[in-house]
Amino acid sequence: MTEENSRPTETDGGAITEDDDVYTTAEVGKKYRDTVYREQDYDSLESAPETSSYPNRGKKEGYKLSEMPKVPKVSHIVGPSAIMLGASLGSGETMFWPTLVAEYGWFLYWAFWVGVVTQFFINTELQRWTMATGESIFRGYDRISRFWPYFFLVAGLFHLGWPGWASGAAEVFAAWTGIVPRGEWWIIAVASMVLIWLSYQAGPVLYNVIEKAQVALMIIAVAAAVLLAFVVGSAGQLVNVPGGALSFGALPPQSELDIATFLGGLAYAGAGGYINLSQGVWAREKGYGMGSYQGRLKNPLRGAEPEEIEGGFAFKPTEINLKRWRGWWRVTQQEHFLTFVVGLLVVATIAMTISVEYAAGNVGSGAIDMWIGIIIPQLDGLSATLLYAVIFIALFSTQYAIVESFVRNSVDIVYQVYGRARGINESQLFLGVLTLFTLWGIAIILLSNAVAAISQPWILLVIGAAIAGVMMWPYNALTIILNTTRLPEHTQPGWARVVAMWWATGFFGFFSVLLIGGQLSGPVADAAANFGLGGVFEAFAVQMTVVGSEPGGYLLWLVAVIVQVYTMYRSAQAKRNASGTVEGADEAAGLLA
Repeated sequence: MTEENSRPTETDGGAITEDDDVYTTAEVGKKYRDTVYREQDYDSLESAPETSSYPNRGKKEGYKLSEMPKVPKVSHIVGPSAIMLGASLGSGETMFWPTLVAEYGWFLYWAFWVGVVTQFFINTELQRWTMATGESIFRGYDRISRFWPYFFLVAGLFHLGWPGWASGAAEVFAAWTGIVPRGEWWIIAVASMVLIWLSYQAGPVLYNVIEKAQVALMIIAVAAAVLLAFVVGSAGQLVNVPGGALSFGALPPQSELDIATFLGGLAYAGAGGYINLSQGVWAREKGYGMGSYQGRLKNPLRGAEPEEIEGGFAFKPTEINLKRWRGWWRVTQQEHFLTFVVGLLVVATIAMTISVEYAAGNVGSGAIDMWIGIIIPQLDGLSATLLYAVIFIALFSTQYAIVESFVRNSVDIVYQVYGRARGINESQLFLGVLTLFTLWGIAIILLSNAVAAISQPWILLVIGAAIAGVMMWPYNALTIILNTTRLPEHTQPGWARVVAMWWATGFFGFFSVLLIGGQLSGPVADAAANFGLGGVFEAFAVQMTVVGSEPGGYLLWLVAVIVQVYTMYRSAQAKRNASGTVEGADEAAGLLA
């Protein structure tokens, strides 16, 4: 036996350690590649005491005690962030941001990378609740108020119920292959929705299907994008990136800025909206932390035995458990940063260099028209083929992730707040909602083909993106309040993360007010003018500088200030109250805890 084999464990970075009480063996860690489920008799477990050392149950059911699982390597837990990356590439990274930068200039690049970093903190905070309790973020919101899960369910339908990504991918594919005329893209769009539904029948564990598909698509897309940087001739644009990255706060005049597209870009500097809320659910399915004690959704059509999605779990704050928590927090942050953040920065920046090089000031009627009608005709055979491939994969992978995200989130909400207590089978519910959402998407595609006002896929993308941005405002506030008021000291976010989430709440709140005010005083006021009510809605006009807004606009800004102050007060108070309540809590602390 070699010296390496005689050692018991490997750390998250691959180095050998004797601390086998904290880190799992490589053999066990590899099981995470196919997701991990540790079955337990939930009802026979000891209940967690209602003290400051354990999550606050509120008026809902309590938590069962179990051990924090040992920590695997980063490479073993890649998955949730790859799905999130796939959901991002076809939205902000190849659609909104290349269009925005081509239209307005590189000085907007600061907003992109700030948005990506902001979403890094948002997404990992959404994971925190699941890692600490095994519950989805929706169950956490339910512990605050039953209103919130249902609110996000409805908002999620408005966000993701427009299959613009399937439509966009279909239009790109039609233009690329000529298999059908470009104007008849809807035929391919319908076929792609059916294909996505059929793909879920490929395996017994529903999560594994989407993860394997998205990882494969991401490898192809990132490799093709990097190759494009060398063959398309836009690398010279990279010299503008540093200046744009440091142009903090620079924006076009409000009269020139399409705020719906810009807010959509901010929301989609990452996945955005309802999709981000899937991060915790995917973490549970993968087996992150205490989530490994929760069952995975199985495909009943494959004869798979069901696994129970139980109530919440908690771990005793022993020295070993606290070290394991710190290890889990480190590797999950690394997984999200290396997969999600780095992947987005590489692909999106390359896409922006191409759009600026070939379409500066001339983006046509939207991103899809910019790529197909303006940029690709200027490229030679290889470059054009690679770009077609990247755009198609980006859009298709986003639609694939959107179907998964909407269905999984919505099913989890219905199951957690209604179905589990009534014995509903969540896996069967998943397949039912998957089928209904697929049919809904097909119906919208057919309708958009028939109705001229929404006949362009880009219009569907903007609708969904704007709703995504507004949705992120309340759930950023809710998430930091939940993680500070309901979690014990050793699993709470550190002050750096609390401040980051305050920033996220204010950031999306600011642009949400601009969008809401602009829509009320613009299109809504124009429609209301037919009934003599135009002036009522025009009173909600807002200005970026705040000063100069109409009376209703000031009211919207006041609401934003109240939300911000309340969020900061509640979370800061909870952090102060929790300080020193758990002995040895510093063992769980680490970088960006």
